[in-house]
Amino acid sequence: MDDLLDRIHIDPKIMVGKPVIRGTRITVEHIMNELAVGMSSAEIVDQYPRLTEDDVHAACAYAAALLAGERVLMRASGDAEMIELERGE
Repeated sequence: MDDLLDRIHIDPKIMVGKPVIRGTRITVEHIMNELAVGMSSAEIVDQYPRLTEDDVHAACAYAAALLAGERVLMRASGDAEMIELERGE
């Protein structure tokens, strides 16, 4: 996974410091949004020829690594109160 994460670059001078695919201005956020609306990694690569499938996988790996350390807050169905889930629940 480290090889994939080497494809991610963060520089305050590029896209205001958002993580991007190295050598591009394409953000991890943008790739994740494209996947969220149903695009396949092949479709993303077709739309952005500078990207490879490994770049799309790197964006997913980065997002997963980032979320692994996050606390999760969610609202139970029909409940007004937010609950915090511990990792591993």
